[in-house]
Amino acid sequence: MQYADDRTLRARLYRAYATRASELGKSDFDNSTLITKILRLRAEEAQLLGYANFAEVSLVPKMAESPPQVAAFLREIAAKARAFAERDIAELRAFARDELGLAQLESWDLTWASEKLKQARYAFSDEEVKHYLPEPQVLAGLFRIIETLFGVHLEPDAAPTWHPDVRFFRIMRNGALIGQFYLDLYAREEKNGGAWMDEAISRRRLAQADGIQTPVAYLNCNFSGPVGGKPACFTHDDVITLFHECGHGLHHLLSQVEELPVSGIHGVEWDAVELPSQFMENFCWEWGVLSAMTAHVDTRQPLPRALYDKMLAAKNFQSGMQALRQVELGLFDLRLHSELEPDGNVLELLAQVRREVAVVTPPDWARLPHSFSHIFAGGYAAGYYSYKWAEVLSADAFAAFEEGAVSSGSVLDPVIGEKFWREILAVGGSRPALDSFRAFRRREPSIDALLRHNGMISHHADIDTTRPTPA
Repeated sequence: MQYADDRTLRARLYRAYATRASELGKSDFDNSTLITKILRLRAEEAQLLGYANFAEVSLVPKMAESPPQVAAFLREIAAKARAFAERDIAELRAFARDELGLAQLESWDLTWASEKLKQARYAFSDEEVKHYLPEPQVLAGLFRIIETLFGVHLEPDAAPTWHPDVRFFRIMRNGALIGQFYLDLYAREEKNGGAWMDEAISRRRLAQADGIQTPVAYLNCNFSGPVGGKPACFTHDDVITLFHECGHGLHHLLSQVEELPVSGIHGVEWDAVELPSQFMENFCWEWGVLSAMTAHVDTRQPLPRALYDKMLAAKNFQSGMQALRQVELGLFDLRLHSELEPDGNVLELLAQVRREVAVVTPPDWARLPHSFSHIFAGGYAAGYYSYKWAEVLSADAFAAFEEGAVSSGSVLDPVIGEKFWREILAVGGSRPALDSFRAFRRREPSIDALLRHNGMISHHADIDTTRPTPA
């Protein structure tokens, strides 16, 4: 869909994909009756538990307080992003008409035409960037950020490992051990795909006289390893992934809670647990931070500023359309579980949501709900909004460091870092996440920082703001 120049092939693939598991395909695979059954059972569960709808049940262990609050949050993002989304689709249609010869841009053309436009505007390759991000430089930069922000020291440690490539580190503060972690960065045939942080040992107070059990974490990625005697080199996406998983690791390792059920990431609300991980990603887009951890694997030259500027522009490519797409999915999920009657028309509800927020509408025969496994089989029922919610929290938390940089000259501010540790990382699930966020920012969350990071607000629009905005 992204690279095939054959439009007929794209149309065929799109129709097959958009109608899968529906009444328009093989009857054995039709999810229509399952959707109705699942919604009916969820409504019954809510009634048995004394709630008005299943969305209220879903939000009990989450940070958001009510379905109307979530709906208001999604609609606020939609309102702020709409003008940018309309500009995005107008530019794409003009490019498709003038450069690609497509008088009518169809749904099966969108990804392909977007790739063509992106390449025309920001031509650079991941391989080009990758040469500037050798592993030793990246790890040194990551460790320097952690040490500067949180007043700790990271150093190699020794422990049995499951593969020669796996390394082990300890985290020290004022000469005392506070945590340890395994780092397993490279892909292997027998290794699970993806990237993840997991706990080996969690912090807690021991019944014996030994005092505190210090936490241990696994940090796992699937990056390409060293080749030809040279160090491994990472794509910028790899670096973002590494920082993301380290954010989860810090949440686990820097906990100061002594009760296991709420220590580290335990007990943290579903829609807040990604705050530290997405927070750490922001440093990968800061020129002063990123440039300091680059050195070309052959020449040792730092990343050129012009290449970084292309990367940043490409990051925000079609950000308005992307934001509205996430709002569309989140609002549909929320209304499905809070407003629609159990036997109501699911497709008509989706059409209503699209009329309200979308700038791109798929054909009438497209059957998104039939393959929306996140909400029907993946645990995200009335929780799909949490992707955007966590982005808002992490961007707003990072904005505190941007505000500090106005006077200090750097986002690596140890005073603000200490506060982030004390109010977010250290408390784990021992108090509501919203209370932790308020303690850190001294106000309610605001969507402005996320919009600015996505190129939808001027750079200093939210610096030094104290205007509370309901999440």
